[in-house]
Amino acid sequence: MSKPKSRGNGQGTAYKRKNSQFWTAEVVVGWRTPDDENKPPVAIKRSKSGFSSKRDALAYCPTLLSGGIDPKKEAPRLFEYWDTYKTGNFTKLSKSKQVAYRIAWNKLKPLHDIRIDRITVGMMQDAISNACKTFDPAKDCKSVLANLFVIAAKEKQADKDLPSLITLPEHDEKETVPFTDIEQASLWKMYESGDKNAAIPLLMIYTGMMPGEAQKLTVSQIDLERRIIEHAGIKTKVRRKTPIVLSNTIVPVVEDLVANARPNGFIWKHNEEEWYRNYYAALESAGCRRLTPYSCRHTTATALAITEGIAPQTIKRVMRWSTTKMLDRYVHPQTSDALGAVDTLKK
Repeated sequence: MSKPKSRGNGQGTAYKRKNSQFWTAEVVVGWRTPDDENKPPVAIKRSKSGFSSKRDALAYCPTLLSGGIDPKKEAPRLFEYWDTYKTGNFTKLSKSKQVAYRIAWNKLKPLHDIRIDRITVGMMQDAISNACKTFDPAKDCKSVLANLFVIAAKEKQADKDLPSLITLPEHDEKETVPFTDIEQASLWKMYESGDKNAAIPLLMIYTGMMPGEAQKLTVSQIDLERRIIEHAGIKTKVRRKTPIVLSNTIVPVVEDLVANARPNGFIWKHNEEEWYRNYYAALESAGCRRLTPYSCRHTTATALAITEGIAPQTIKRVMRWSTTKMLDRYVHPQTSDALGAVDTLKK
């Protein structure tokens, strides 16, 4: 917090909180004697934030001195609810979601110092629209606001449903398309000619792995004899507890990865930026479209879905999805069923 700027003669001060773009007006309206007589008197203050300039904040000080705002009735500012949220339900989120929500919170900076009872749908919409041009980051911002407004609603300081009125950008799903058979064949050709970067998309295409799972894959998680990868799942309970199954087609690639693993046990250098760089380098070398890593997982699901004779419930098991339809009540595939399904994926 920057040093308060005083008007002198007890007329009030103006200051900015750390990392805030808004000014706060503050006045001292009295002094309280602490229980411990050895301690100095404690100032009783009134304040109001959200001013765009120091001049505006100082100009409001007389209103505060005249009792324009009762500090006991003043609603907390948005950043105070963020501080509360960070020590509560936020800690139960996955590490990746925590990172995403912190980024979202920083994008909401124009709202940080505003009292929550004065934040309108229009203000939230403007903040998100100015900071986010695509669906996913905007959705994270909306989710953060929804969580903060739920906390405020419990204190009767805000309407918890206000964030639900925020309009998000159109969800562009064009990136989530599968690799074609020709593209997959080209990746195999590059891999077999010695381009080991091609192992990244191939492994995900033939296992349905998430990018975050592949990036952190270690030798200790791989059981080649049983053809499974254990304890690699992220984000959902089902993925964390369900082994990833390995098709016969991808086993030689996995054996090669294990044989050339890093000394610390990681399959790839534990650096997210380098992992993505190598992934896209493989696509470029193979002449593939610049599809995101999630397209690999989409390719797995699509290939299984169009293969005759594979039950939807077995596909759910391979993909480690948590939701099912009516078949979930009657069909209970085992790991052997999942292994048989992925073995239909050929070069």
